[in-house]
Amino acid sequence: MLSTYTDHARARMQQRGIRAAAVQALLDYGRSVPAGDGCEVLFFDKAVRRAARLPNAYAVVGRDGAVVTVGHRYRRVPRGRP
Repeated sequence: MLSTYTDHARARMQQRGIRAAAVQALLDYGRSVPAGDGCEVLFFDKAVRRAARLPNAYAVVGRDGAVVTVGHRYRRVPRGRP
C-alpha cells in the first residue's frame, strides 16, 4: 500500500527518527483503532513488535488515507470494547 504523507507527518518523522520503512510496516501490518473524526491510529501489538524488532511507534491516518502524524508510543492505545 503506497501512501501519502502530510508535511506535518514528514516533519515529525524526521524530528522523531521514525523511518519511512517503519511507517510502511505500520500501514501494512499494524492494528487499527478509530481515533475519531474518520481517522485511525495504527500501532503494533507487543508480540508482533518484539518478534519483528519493530519500533514502538504509531501513525495517525486520515480519512483520505494520508498519514497525518507519527510518534513513539509511551502509553497504551485506548481501545473501546468490541
